[in-house]
Amino acid sequence: MIKEIKYFIFILIILLFIFFTGKYYFSDMNKKKSYRSFNEIDKKIKVYSKKIPILEDDTKDIIEYVEQSNTKKKKKFNFWKLLETDEK
Repeated sequence: MIKEIKYFIFILIILLFIFFTGKYYFSDMNKKKSYRSFNEIDKKIKVYSKKIPILEDDTKDIIEYVEQSNTKKKKKFNFWKLLETDEK
């Protein structure tokens, strides 16, 4: 009897927690607060984006291309063939 009462109280507490959490999450007050918060964040991003300095591009002609000769023939390995044969 005591076990059943204990389980009933546990289930009741869990259900009340889920109910009140859902009630707060879907309330109009919470929606208004979150919308205002998103608007404030957007305003802060716009203000900070105006203050960001634009850096000068100094990467002109930084890449040097080297021609490689393909005279060396590389042995092509196939993963599955390496597993099948016991080459060492």
